[in-house]
Formats: sequence, structure tokens, C-alpha cells
Amino acid sequence: MNLTIIKTMIDEIDKPAIFIDLNYVILAVNTLYMETYDTPVELGKSTCFGISHRHHAPCDMHGEECPMQVCKQTKLPHTVIHNHHTSQGKTYCKINMKTIQDDDGMTIGFLEILDRIDYASAEPTKQKMLGRSPAFLSLLQEINTVAESEISVLLQGETGTGKELTARAIHDSSARNVGPYIIIECTGMNENLFESELFGHVKGAFTGAQTDKKGLIELAHGGTVFFDEIADVSLGMQVKLLRLLESKTFRRVGGIKEIYSDFRIICASHKNLLELVARGEFRKDLYYRLCGYPILLPSLQERREDISLLAESLLDETELNHKQFSPKALSKLSTLPYWGNIRELKNIIYRAALKAPGKLIESHHIVQSHLGHPLEKQNENEKIHTLEEQEGLYLSKLYTQDTSISTLAKQLGVSERTLYRKLQKHGLKQ
Repeated sequence: MNLTIIKTMIDEIDKPAIFIDLNYVILAVNTLYMETYDTPVELGKSTCFGISHRHHAPCDMHGEECPMQVCKQTKLPHTVIHNHHTSQGKTYCKINMKTIQDDDGMTIGFLEILDRIDYASAEPTKQKMLGRSPAFLSLLQEINTVAESEISVLLQGETGTGKELTARAIHDSSARNVGPYIIIECTGMNENLFESELFGHVKGAFTGAQTDKKGLIELAHGGTVFFDEIADVSLGMQVKLLRLLESKTFRRVGGIKEIYSDFRIICASHKNLLELVARGEFRKDLYYRLCGYPILLPSLQERREDISLLAESLLDETELNHKQFSPKALSKLSTLPYWGNIRELKNIIYRAALKAPGKLIESHHIVQSHLGHPLEKQNENEKIHTLEEQEGLYLSKLYTQDTSISTLAKQLGVSERTLYRKLQKHGLKQ
């Protein structure tokens, strides 16, 4: 493949792209690439790291993974996420690198195509995921990997780690980003209200249902549904959710018409769902439907390099944004345990800004609200269930859609009719 053909190929790519030789020198470039960076490209002279990072040496000499080195070793395409100096400041970019060979199979260079990551930033910015730490970059890589598919995603992590922002980033980076993004809060609603919110209702279905109403699942057609705190869904609703995920169809409350909705599902929970499955508090079959691609979000303690950046950004969002942190204050912020993660950091910063009489926030203004172990980390096994609840939990462990009613009834020493009635009572059977 000669250089003329490569230049023609690059001009037809609808993303920023360059062709570099084995010494990182740019030999071909398209217009989108030149518009992405402030530094002009001199063909045959400029290097990829000089344009994108303003470095005088390759990325791997500055603590970043060099995709070209990986491609050299494996001869396979490789993707990494780097933080580039673009015309819009420091911006995260996904680099897709591919080896280019001649007719004899010899490597003559590498094709580099860029995708800008607009949902994340390494500079203080509102409504974006912020960070620079290895744990944060690893999370961005996971988001970009899963966004290109239709697989169900389960986000797990401590409270305040940014699960909602992560879910939104997956949607925005996917082919469904032009469709609706529907958030469903699973906490605090009784089963009847939750079902009505999810599936809608027909006129006359219950007192107060004066008109037909579309549910959130119907409104999500063509887009993404994000179930926040999915662990709080009752066992009865879990059965209906499983049926929905298997068929993508549902009926409005009080209705008989089957309605189809094409949506992708993302779920989040700060609780360990596998532990809940083991205790019979979450259906195993539903868990495996939801956990197509699990992502564990890092705690703030795993992202200490990001705390100063997050602190400055969070302060900037308050009415006290004329104030600033002293170096000692930022240093102290980086040492705290943060059981509440970013939410707790936000509260600490706000309190410190209020305490500081002048413009400068000092280290003594930074105080945590508690010193003890957080309540959410206490042993959840201490919860005592009623006998009726215990019966429902036990049956949910034993019964799945494929279970034989007659066989299970014999094993439990009850009649089929009795077992069927109990399954209905606990929402395990329609």
C-alpha cells in the first residue's frame, strides 16, 4: 500500500485520523485531525505525541500506555484512552490504532483514528465525569467498551461513586443516544405504584385513573432505561421485570393489549446483589438477566489523585466560588476516608467554604461530620424477617420459571394447589 492510497483513505474517514511511520512521524492527516489541535501538523516532521500531548518523547515515557507499541507487538488493533491538548483544552480521546502492512506483510506504519470523549474531563467542568487517576481511566475504558454494544449493564459500587453519571455516559456514547434516556428510581414506591409508573395504566384501572397513561417503559422505546437501586424492587415486581426483559412486552395496569418497547437496560445498586441472591432476597434468574456486563465503580479512596480536581470543581458549583483552597487544605482533603464518596466530599467542601471567613479555605476549616463507622456498612444480616417474609424468601430460592410445580410440591410436603396459592401470594406466580 503506497502513501498516496493511504492519504486518500484517510481523507474519507469521518473522524480525526493520521498515518504515522514506525518512528511516530505523521505522514498523512485529514482535515478533522488538523481542526482538533492548535499545533499545526508538518507532514514528515511532526510526531503524534508532539501534536496531541506537546511532548518531546512518546507517551510511554510519560506514564501513559502507547497504543503503537502494543500494535507492534501483537499486530492487532488496539484502543486506549488518553488526555490530549486539543483546541478546546485538555480533552479525553479514545485512540483506535491499527497496523498497516505492505503487500509482503511488512509493517509500514499505523493508522490512528480518534473519538472524542465528551462525557468526561480532566479539568473542572460541570455535568461531566471528572478525573485523571488510573482507576478513573480504567472506568472510562469500561464505559467505552460496553457503550458500543446492546448488552445489559450492572453498575455496582458504594453510595456516591457516580453511578448515575456513569449510566448517562454509557447512553450518550451508544447508538441509542438520540433516543430517550429514562431514569427509574426503585426506592420508596409500593409495588402497585411502581407497576403503574413502569407500565402505565388504562382508564378506569383504579380509582383516579381517569385517562389512559403511558408508562416509563413505553416512553423509553428506542432509548435506554436506567433502574437506580434495583435491589429495592420487591420480589413480586422482580417476576414482572424478568418477564419484561425476556419478551420486551408488557400490559398497562388494567389493560389486555401487549405493548412492545425496544430499550436497553442499565441498572445500579450500592448493595451486593449476589449476596442478596444467596439470601433469597433477589431472584437469581433476574440477576443474570441484568448482569450482562458488570462494572464496579471505584470508591473515592481509590481515586485520591482526583480529589483536588473534584474539590475545585465542586466549590466552583456553589455560590462561594470566589473562594479557593490553600495547598494545605487540598492536602488534607486528599487524606480523608470518604465513606460517602463524592457526595460526602461535596458536603465537606461546602461546610469548609462557609466556615472560612476570608477568601482562603484553610486546612482547619475542613472537618468531617462523623468519625464513626457509617451506618450502611453495618452488618445487614441483623435484619429479622417475619415468618411470612421468610416463607417468600425461601420459595423465591426454590422456584424459577422452569420449576415443576408438582415436583416442588412433593418435596415441600404440600399439595400443588397450596403451593400455587403461596407462589401467587408472594408474587412469584401469576
